[in-house]
Amino acid sequence: MRVIKQYERGLVFRFGRVQSRLREPGLTFIRPVADRLEKVNMQIVTMPVPAQEGITRDNVTVKVDAVVYFMVIDPALAIVKVQDYKFAVGQVAQTSLRSIIGKSDLDDLLSNRERLNQGLEMMIDNPALEWGIHIDRVEIKDVALPESMKRSMSRQAEAERERRARVISADGELQASHKLAQAAATMADTPAALQLRLLETVVEVAAEKNSTLVLPFPVELLRFLEAASHGDVGVVKRPPSGGDVTPGS
Repeated sequence: MRVIKQYERGLVFRFGRVQSRLREPGLTFIRPVADRLEKVNMQIVTMPVPAQEGITRDNVTVKVDAVVYFMVIDPALAIVKVQDYKFAVGQVAQTSLRSIIGKSDLDDLLSNRERLNQGLEMMIDNPALEWGIHIDRVEIKDVALPESMKRSMSRQAEAERERRARVISADGELQASHKLAQAAATMADTPAALQLRLLETVVEVAAEKNSTLVLPFPVELLRFLEAASHGDVGVVKRPPSGGDVTPGS
């Protein structure tokens, strides 16, 4: 008499030949001397994959470790086809992980792990199906980078943030210039608006209780002086025969 637990299945070898009927959980009977019972665990096995060092497609040396979740779906194949199915799955996982590292870029390893997990699961599941093993899921745990690469990525992130700050500042200046151009056009059409703006500026400066008040010089007065300087000035013309002197214009 043998007892098989709920999460196990029994595989009977009779004179070395495997029997097709699996023994279900509970109490089971085998023939003495002739039969040998092999119990197979049907639970999901969690297997950590040791960190594998490799070179990515963009020539960066990294160390990547993962974890594999698998379970036995065919006890006969798992016992007969492979000597140690746990060791076999572990070796296939390490080889597949190295292959994934060589085919991927560093950015994919850091930000696109879901797609890499699916690809790694397919690579491990293909040979495991022949051994009666089903790969439930595969996940990349950690990606270890060299210190020099970490510093380079830190400088890159800092430069990217500075670039965004400059772009935002330039965009603000552009929007402000458009608004100032619209305000200037409005004030040009309405001269009284310019005077009101001047008075508002004087009020803002006076509110600070400063001892010195600076007033802008009117641009219209400068234009008037410029026009006057280019006009004709009084010139004295003498007659050819010594007559009266008459001012010329």
